[in-house]
Amino acid sequence: MEFSLTEEQRAIQETARAFAEREFRPNAARWDEECIFPVEALRAAAALGFAGIYVKEDVGGSGLGRLDAALIFEELAAGCVSTSAYLSIHNMAAWMIDRFGNEAQRRRFLPKLTSMEHFASYCLTEPGAGSDAAALKARARRDGDHYVIDGAKAFISGGGTSDVYVAMLRTGGEGPKGISTIVVEKGTPGLSFGKKEKKLGWNSQPTAMVIFENCRVPVANRLGEEGDGFKIAMMGLDGGRLNISACSLGGARASLEAAQTYLGERSQFGQKLAEFQALQFRFADMATELEAARLMVWRAAVSLDGADPEATLHCAMAKRFATDAGFQICNEALQLHGGYGYLKDFPLERHLRDVRVHQILEGTNEIMRVIIARRLLAASNRRP
Repeated sequence: MEFSLTEEQRAIQETARAFAEREFRPNAARWDEECIFPVEALRAAAALGFAGIYVKEDVGGSGLGRLDAALIFEELAAGCVSTSAYLSIHNMAAWMIDRFGNEAQRRRFLPKLTSMEHFASYCLTEPGAGSDAAALKARARRDGDHYVIDGAKAFISGGGTSDVYVAMLRTGGEGPKGISTIVVEKGTPGLSFGKKEKKLGWNSQPTAMVIFENCRVPVANRLGEEGDGFKIAMMGLDGGRLNISACSLGGARASLEAAQTYLGERSQFGQKLAEFQALQFRFADMATELEAARLMVWRAAVSLDGADPEATLHCAMAKRFATDAGFQICNEALQLHGGYGYLKDFPLERHLRDVRVHQILEGTNEIMRVIIARRLLAASNRRP
């Protein structure tokens, strides 16, 4: 068991940190306030290999592992949680094409995704199918060499802006085995988008409904075989859960660092806040929770890279713990700032708003508990 990073991993971490400090942090408040999707900053991140972190190198990816991705997303999110979270979703969609696409699909879609000339979205959730994803209704009906798609997807990051939509659609009967994954390109007749959603946080990325109405897409755009879609979606989410957990780590770390500075500067009752034992204890707990969350994310990343049979369990555990802890650390940091923490002049309220949704997306933390409990209880039932 090795807890230290390799020299290469430290270099990756430092590169991401320097980029976030230069490109993300100085602009994050303005992007949030003005709801700007920072295309050029994202393409600058892509130039460093951050748009296809674990996509193979032959199509422009970086060919790195899930632990490398966790390091990158923590650093980027310390600069801007919202923008980093979109980048994590783009990476998930690109990986799905890389992992399950054929050579023609990989070479058609991925070079423009890894450079972020094109942007990608992941489309699973529907208005009537959130946590019960296997009950999705959007249907792709086979018509010769095409599918005709009807239905809608909800809460899609990049909706209306992205160029590529990796969509889970029903091609067969009810349940998970009737779902397939089809890549739908922007500009396809019958593809449209709902209004841009007004959100609590994540304001530097657009969110909208994706609508299919008699939308004809070539069968050649299907990833894998018919009926593989639910499996593909869930495998994508294992990595997506780690990425979003790492984004929570970044937001929490930025909040913790802000609180550390503030405790050392602010005085009340004739002494620095850092000298009050009650606040020392709170700060110590925040730091401990952050370190514990980071270790769980790293462990799950190594498990996923190593194809551990329990990787899905580890990813669910890490996501549940890290996103809960991330929000709580941001909330505590805001409290330590008092009234100043509630002002937009300080970054605490933005970190709080941005990390809150991480407890909901990529599978709610209630669903993470379901995954964990089912896996552990099923294992116990198999024991003699």
